[in-house]
Amino acid sequence: MIALPSVALAGVMSWASGFRLYAALFIAGMLERFHFVVLPAKLAILAHTPVLVATGVLLVVEFLVDKVPAVDSVWDSVQTFVRVPLGALLAWGVFANASPETQTVAAILGGALASGTHVAKAGTRAVVNTSPEPLSNWGLSFSEDGVLLLGMWLAFKHPAVFVVLLVLFAVLLVWLIPKLWRGLMALRRGFQRLFARDAEPRG
Repeated sequence: MIALPSVALAGVMSWASGFRLYAALFIAGMLERFHFVVLPAKLAILAHTPVLVATGVLLVVEFLVDKVPAVDSVWDSVQTFVRVPLGALLAWGVFANASPETQTVAAILGGALASGTHVAKAGTRAVVNTSPEPLSNWGLSFSEDGVLLLGMWLAFKHPAVFVVLLVLFAVLLVWLIPKLWRGLMALRRGFQRLFARDAEPRG
């Protein structure tokens, strides 16, 4: 039988990978390092000093970049190739000692969750970045930081609550992502019309 804390751990690491990957890795590693939690053997490497240094540096970089409108969207685009695979890998690592079937399902769901969270985050940020003022971007970014901390606290302290909220979040993603996609496509068409109008010769 799969333990609920393991489900919560796999869920929170995959979910966080989609929008605050390096913060999640660093926090999990520090909690293991100072014996606040016990990570599965395959994830215990997060507590090793070189890994903590690397994730700590990347945490700071991501924290700063995420506060700069437009630059954050470029960062999100690049991180697509990191967040989704690591979301799947982290979920697999939680269940590395389980059956191959469980490992495979965990990796698939972990990758899907990281992908969905990443798309929602990147899409929302792209829409917000059309606003000329940075305050909405900063507010959204700091809110994401707070949500990450709350989510990780719930996953470790109240795994049942976190799992229920994660299921509700997954349902929300199914509803939200198509709307974000349509919004982004409308935004793209608007920019294309604007550029086409600017390119027209003036008589």
